Amino acid sequence: MSEKPKLRPVVEGAEQLSLGVSIVVAILMGIGLGWLMRDWFGYEWLFWVGVSWGIGGAILNIYKAYKKNVNSLDELKSDVRYKKYEQQKDDEERDA
Repeated sequence: MSEKPKLRPVVEGAEQLSLGVSIVVAILMGIGLGWLMRDWFGYEWLFWVGVSWGIGGAILNIYKAYKKNVNSLDELKSDVRYKKYEQQKDDEERDA
């Protein structure tokens, strides 16, 4: 007898929520790092380097989440239940 986990919907929702949190944390870490470098070295432009690193980290998190979702959808592509939903080819594509 196998029971389904009762907290599964909560875990799946938290995984999606974690993307939003990770974006904010990445940007805040970049701002903090830029602020720290500006104070240590005395160059104002180092703050903007840190902000750029934070935004870059946020974009990387979004890209990783995107790739994870694409991979999970690719697994469903070969599932028998979804074969009837395959995209129909146009006449031009059939001739090529």
